[in-house]
Amino acid sequence: MNLSPVARRITYVVIFEVIAISLATLLLTALSGGEAHGSFPVAAASSLAAIVWNFVYNTLFERWEQGRQIETRALGLRIAHTIGFEGGLIAILIPLFMWWYQVGPVEALKMEVALLVFFLVFTFVFTWIFDRLVPIKRKADAKI
Repeated sequence: MNLSPVARRITYVVIFEVIAISLATLLLTALSGGEAHGSFPVAAASSLAAIVWNFVYNTLFERWEQGRQIETRALGLRIAHTIGFEGGLIAILIPLFMWWYQVGPVEALKMEVALLVFFLVFTFVFTWIFDRLVPIKRKADAKI
């Protein structure tokens, strides 16, 4: 499949989020001991929170980089970027889990850590498969 860069990104996000919400619903159902229909809304809200936080965080981070004239992200900066993103997402989702599932902070943190580990693996596998099915159109490819 050969898509324009914008169509490729939109396709990626839509397919990723549909699968992610479905799998997160199952994981949260297992962790909470409830039923899937009880975890679907929080899985969808978590997905929306991650999308919005990703946009906000990366916009602010890139503005910070520009202000310091940072042109490349060395390993240390990439690690700091990741920790900042995940830390912010944890701060957003733990109160949501506490409220929705009526659990304490430790139980909500366990749920968030389980989701974090799941998404670490899921994102890698999904992106690897997606890149093979929908390759990035390079300028050199466009000339052929």
